[in-house]
Amino acid sequence: RLRLHDRKLIKDRRYHLRTYPNCFVAKELTDWLIDHKEAPDRETGIRLMQKLMDHYIIHHVCDEHPDYKDAKLLYRFRKDDGTFPLSKDVKVFMRGQSLYEKLVSVEESIVKVREENSVKYQRTFLGCDMINWLVQEGEAENRKEAVELGRALLEHGIIQHVSNRHHFFDSDILYQFWINFRRRRRLTELLNENSSRALSESPDSPFCLRKLSPDPGNTSFLSVQTNKEIKIVSAVRRSSITSLAGNSNSYFSATPMLVFPPVAECNPKSVLKRPVTNEELLSPGAPYIKRTLTIVGDAVGWGFVVRGGRPCHIQAVDPGGPAAAAGMKVCQFVFSVNGMYVLHLDYQTISSLIMTGPRTLVMEVMEAIE
Repeated sequence: RLRLHDRKLIKDRRYHLRTYPNCFVAKELTDWLIDHKEAPDRETGIRLMQKLMDHYIIHHVCDEHPDYKDAKLLYRFRKDDGTFPLSKDVKVFMRGQSLYEKLVSVEESIVKVREENSVKYQRTFLGCDMINWLVQEGEAENRKEAVELGRALLEHGIIQHVSNRHHFFDSDILYQFWINFRRRRRLTELLNENSSRALSESPDSPFCLRKLSPDPGNTSFLSVQTNKEIKIVSAVRRSSITSLAGNSNSYFSATPMLVFPPVAECNPKSVLKRPVTNEELLSPGAPYIKRTLTIVGDAVGWGFVVRGGRPCHIQAVDPGGPAAAAGMKVCQFVFSVNGMYVLHLDYQTISSLIMTGPRTLVMEVMEAIE
């Protein structure tokens, strides 16, 4: 997706008097896959893109074509229009990736090659060192919360004990990042994901996300929220984390799975609990405060979705994007864009103002006082 943005294959396109932002032409993308050796032929390229559609990563801009067609049709990455299904599993995966990138980017990192029982392990760290780092860097409020985060990462297959004998503890036990997030992945790997043997031998598979078998009688699981908090959710069972009988690995099921919600959930309704008018927002004593956000866009954009009109509101925020880092949250109302008052405009107009403006975006938003 990032490479396609850089090469301008993803851009705003006009069709039948309507502009579709951040989309690509299927036929052009198939050509690109072959030219850049991501696919040996058109048939393979089509199968690869269909795989992305099946996992709700791309879709037809009007959702009129459930299949990927090698034609002059417009498709879009769901991360570019706010419809990517951020399930709890995906949030944990993204949190693990973010922590890994932060850890390996510093000098004297706690993540390094270590040896235990004459065996060398890649990307390892001691449990107590990870706890110290999480608290020191503000990734967790205290050691208890840091342990919960470590357990969530282990339960989702992001990290593991080097010999799979222990859960995550605040001790000098040796763990490792099971997934090498920095390995360059080839799209053709997606076509092998149905092979349990290939998956078990390739933990770096793009869709590989293993689950820890729950303890008997335990009906809770850990979810990672976008504000870095760990929350216990009770009485939830998911068949995808059920261990298989006879599995030699006491913690993980034999078939790694990344489960997404049904496609209908990818196009959510408004996040607002009720309609709010401009008069209500601006009336004296109204329970709303104004905040100024400065957002520096990256190669893809700013990482949020605007919807509604008069006033518009923030419908979705990419937890790993620039907007989230600047403090943007869903349900905030857009007051001004780069100094221009916009409460009276619809979301298409505001989106156009943002897209045609400078990379550094200054927005005033109004949010409810909690």
